[in-house]
Amino acid sequence: MDRLFFTLGSLSAAVAVVLGAFGAHALKARLDANLLAAFETGVRYQLTHALALLAVAWACTRWPGPAVVASGWLFVAGTLLFSGSLYALSLSGLRWLGAITPLGGVAWIAGWLCLAWGVWRAQTP
Repeated sequence: MDRLFFTLGSLSAAVAVVLGAFGAHALKARLDANLLAAFETGVRYQLTHALALLAVAWACTRWPGPAVVASGWLFVAGTLLFSGSLYALSLSGLRWLGAITPLGGVAWIAGWLCLAWGVWRAQTP
């Protein structure tokens, strides 16, 4: 699992950088300030949780267990739901997509709690 989460985190970080550049250069003149801010929020949180996936990969080697693995999948789900919904909202203008965003936030919160729990409860030699 450590290699998978490290790979997913690295790819997610790369995508976040590409989307950040796309937003700064291609979308700046095309989107109103509120939609551009939503897009940038998606990028910022995606990059943060890409780094979180790298931490999960490391935690899988140090404190393996189901809660640590669950945290990784919750970070992936959170990125798809939170950042993905903000990207879709920004590019389409469909405001109802904003209703999906909090589900991603909840997934991220659960991911952080699972990571803390998994590390706290881990049996180390």
